[in-house]
Amino acid sequence: MGREGGRRRPLTLVAVAVATLLVAVGLYWFEPWKLWQDETVSEALPASAPSRPGGAGSTSPAPAPPAPRTVAQGSLISHEHTTTGTVKIVRLPDGSHTLRLEGLDTSNGPDLRVWLADAPVKEGTAGWRVFDDGKHVSLGKLKGNKGDQNYPIPADVKLSEYSSVTIWCDRFDVSFGAAALTST
Repeated sequence: MGREGGRRRPLTLVAVAVATLLVAVGLYWFEPWKLWQDETVSEALPASAPSRPGGAGSTSPAPAPPAPRTVAQGSLISHEHTTTGTVKIVRLPDGSHTLRLEGLDTSNGPDLRVWLADAPVKEGTAGWRVFDDGKHVSLGKLKGNKGDQNYPIPADVKLSEYSSVTIWCDRFDVSFGAAALTST
């Protein structure tokens, strides 16, 4: 009997060690605490370039720079997590474009990205995993799961090739929410 009890102790220690390792890996991979942590971002739309006064001795004011102009927009729908807000693609006075999220409200999660995609936006679970099937470009990590935020669009991106935006969880290959873009 003493010998059998001695064998159980190492097996119990191994089982506890394996269970502890599995819990640690699970916590690292899923980051469940993020579901209760909100990160709010309040960025203003990028300002236009400051106007420069006319040449030396000029009495006429310089013309006002053109205002930023929304060229496409859409409303976010929920996929894996409840997601609301507005997406806009804005042409700035210098000719560059930025993607703007306004009133974003979604769950926080591990490795969230903002993607432009060519995939159609589908309601329900049918739309959860379509965005990495075709052409997409990552505009960077999601800055916060709530608020207003801007993502510069690289100059070499042809906007006509992209019809949607997704808040994409890169770790689990799933859309938290997405918006179809409509030209304005």
